[in-house]
Order: sequence, then C-alpha cells, then structure tokens
Amino acid sequence: MSLTESINIYCERLGPEFWAEPVNAASNIAFIVAAVIGVREARKNDLRSGWVNLLCFLAFCIGIGSFMFHTFAQRWAGIADVVPILLFILVYLFTAARYLFGLRWLYAVPAAIAAFGLALLARGGVLMIATKEQLNGTEGYAPALALLMGSAIILAIMRRTAAKWIAAATIVFIASMGARIADVHVCETFPIGTHFLWHIFNGLMIALLLIAIIRHGRLALHPSGAV
Repeated sequence: MSLTESINIYCERLGPEFWAEPVNAASNIAFIVAAVIGVREARKNDLRSGWVNLLCFLAFCIGIGSFMFHTFAQRWAGIADVVPILLFILVYLFTAARYLFGLRWLYAVPAAIAAFGLALLARGGVLMIATKEQLNGTEGYAPALALLMGSAIILAIMRRTAAKWIAAATIVFIASMGARIADVHVCETFPIGTHFLWHIFNGLMIALLLIAIIRHGRLALHPSGAV
C-alpha cells in the first residue's frame, strides 16, 4: 500500500487531476468559516480559552486537510483529512465533559475516552443494518452521531441551555450523513454528486458546537481566566 496511491471514491472526480473535484474542494471553505465564527464568538464574549482556540484551529485544519484530499486525492492526503477530524472529536469530548457537563479534570479525561470507545460500538451496529457499499464510508461517523445524540439527551435532562445547540448540531449532522451516503447513488443523474453538502453541513455543525461551548459552557462563567 503506497501513500501516493490515487483514491477515486466520489461522483465528481473523473480523473487524477488536481482540480478534478472543484466543487468538493471549494466547499471546504465551510470549515474555515466555522473556525472564524468560533474565534469571533470567543472575542465577542471576551473568552480567552486555550481549549476553544485549539478547537477553532482544528476546525481550520479540517478544512485544509479535506481540501488536500479532494485535490491531491492520494492516500497520504486521506490521512491529512482524517487526523484533524479525530483530534477535533477527542478534544471536543474532553471540553464538553469538562465545561458542558461540569466534570472535574480527574473525571473529564477518562469520561471523554470512555465515551469515544463506547461510541465505536455504534459503528458495528450500523454495519449490521447496511453494507459499506450502501453507506459509502459514512458508517465510520456513526460514533460521532451517537455521541452527539447522547450528549443532547443528557444535557436536556440536566436542563442545560447548551442542549438546544447540541440538538441542532445533531440534526444537521444527520442531514450531512445523508448527503454523504447519497453521493454514490446519484452519480448518473447528478454528476457532481452531493459530497459538497457533507462539507457545508459539517461546517455548520462545527459552528454550532463551538457556539454551545463558548456561550453556554462553564468557560463563560470566568472568561478572562479560562484556559
């Protein structure tokens, strides 16, 4: 398996050229916009938090990594695409455990790791319902959906204001997953596919998640000293 091996798994790509997926590549601007929204929200709320800054940076990196994947379209670019996503999930899990659910540091780290591990079980459950070919690789994101749904429900039970933002992010992510699944099935009738909607919806989802932390997390209680 070579890191320079070409990957062609989306409707829009018909060849190995750099700009063979112009719509998919350009739509990654959604992640950059989400990062900017996060930074502006933090400044507007006078929130100085290393965790929020890291999340915004990772959102930016998701956009860059995905752009590289949809232009170079090689295995190494696929790694550059996936790594920022995994890091964002892990960091957001910890930040949510600490500042949305109010867990102490001692409990927030293992809680985040345990939540990620348990959510991976959702992937196996999804593959029992449909095949990888039908899902177009979207089954790999089932854990993230499970985490979002679980967080929204628990926060609602706790009557936290952030619940509505996490719930909104969950709904957007469901639409996003639908667009990713549909891409492989609409090639004949819609040549550019629907993967670009995956980027746009995910950018919106990340913006909602950042707003939830910035406006309604415990960080907001002591903004000037948040770390």
